[in-house]
Amino acid sequence: MRPALPLLAAALAITVTAAAPALAATAPRVAEASFAALPQPLPLPYDEKAEAHQDVVKGKARALKAHKLLLLDFGGNWCLDCRLFAGTIELPTLKPWVKKHFEVVTVDVGRYTKNLDITAAYGTPRPKGVPAIFIVDPKNDKVLNKGRETALADARSMNPQALADWLAQWVK
Repeated sequence: MRPALPLLAAALAITVTAAAPALAATAPRVAEASFAALPQPLPLPYDEKAEAHQDVVKGKARALKAHKLLLLDFGGNWCLDCRLFAGTIELPTLKPWVKKHFEVVTVDVGRYTKNLDITAAYGTPRPKGVPAIFIVDPKNDKVLNKGRETALADARSMNPQALADWLAQWVK
């Protein structure tokens, strides 16, 4: 029975290795290897006075019309990981790719005190962390990354290329 474990590990390694080129071909190469390349101070992407519900509806309509995915970015300007994510998707090597594949809508959640009814409408009453990124297919309003919405809540432990690769897995 013990020999099955090395075989399973080998099969997993082959699967991951085989999938890597497909992912690498989809994600752009982000020349900036670290967050040091981001503008300082980091952007404050969340408009605390925005009409979030209207922004989501309008963003969904734009995504549908342009045949893009809707990227809903829930967070707050107090959150370092949120600001790192926002700055990373604005990098010159990544921004055109993001714009080609996603309609991005930022939604301020305060300190988990507002706009949580929007996350609840997508099946997550209160995200366990921010940024909470919902990749939505605007045709059926379905969250494609269900269960992984808060995977970037520790964005500071990743580099810009890892963030780009994470986004690329949702692009067809």
